[in-house]
Amino acid sequence: MQKKQLVIGDLCAKVPVIQGGMGVGVSLSGLAGAVAKAGGIGIISTAQIGYREPDFAVNPIACNLGAIEKEIQKARELAGGGIIGVNIMVATRQYEDYVKAAVAAGADCIISGAGLPLTLPELTKDSDTKIAPIVSSVKSLSVISRYWMKKYQRKPDFVVVEGPLAGGHLGFTREELEQLTPQTYDREIRAIICMAQEMNVPVIVAGGVYTRQDMEHYLEMGASGVQMATRFVTTKECDASDAYKQAYIAAGREDIVIVKSPVGMPGRAIHNAFLDRVAAGERFMRGCRQCIKTCNPATSPYCITEALINAVEGRLEEGLIFCGSNAYRADKIETVAEIMEEFTL
Repeated sequence: MQKKQLVIGDLCAKVPVIQGGMGVGVSLSGLAGAVAKAGGIGIISTAQIGYREPDFAVNPIACNLGAIEKEIQKARELAGGGIIGVNIMVATRQYEDYVKAAVAAGADCIISGAGLPLTLPELTKDSDTKIAPIVSSVKSLSVISRYWMKKYQRKPDFVVVEGPLAGGHLGFTREELEQLTPQTYDREIRAIICMAQEMNVPVIVAGGVYTRQDMEHYLEMGASGVQMATRFVTTKECDASDAYKQAYIAAGREDIVIVKSPVGMPGRAIHNAFLDRVAAGERFMRGCRQCIKTCNPATSPYCITEALINAVEGRLEEGLIFCGSNAYRADKIETVAEIMEEFTL
């Protein structure tokens, strides 16, 4: 295959790989900076990004907004001139403030899903920050692109299409996840690529990408690159604890399950004792960290922020270990440079 780079406007990544944003401490400056330095696009997740700040329990949103600039600056120091972006979920409380903070901090791009990012062009106007919606269907891309063009005379700088094999919160119902296969979903990906090509917008395919062969499959379909997250968890540079990484290495295919998140969306995670206790009816709701709009603390079985913090810090039996469908394939700790070498065309 001919040498291929990922070009998004005036941004050019030498390797057509975007590292997917993984919330609550999994993809911060360490991982994003390493991926950017190796020629890809490093992505920091803003989901509870300030969880390590001393007063996070009292002022979570303020801590998060302050940490956005800190993490972007630290990533830039590691990146050696590489491309650094952020992932911001539309469902985040005070979403607009997170976007504005990322723009003010000089993020090269913002990727936004978990809802339709209809106001993203307004929030990023007069900046050089590239913007991309995450979509899972032709319908959602059509709605977003039509709205952006009608209201802002703006099209996406690129589009991330996330399939049913992705990790964490998913843009599909449980029934859809049971019915869809990579083969059947390829038809949707082809249709999204076709629509985007008509707008001259690059498409990045995400969800289940783990090897160079996976990437080449989507490039042959017409994608401009891929987004990959799970493969980067078991790297030396990933910001999660060693125990978190070892949970991926220890997991078998049968350990990867679909769970009902307290915020109302299905998610993919590694089965553990915590999930058994939740299934048995135990409740672990201790305070609210102001994360997702759709969470109701009065009825939620547990605080998803607390569960994700426990996991990323290594308290696995008290935590929720989000993962992609291929987490069971991890069998060793790698370096980001080694992975990016595999994906260099």
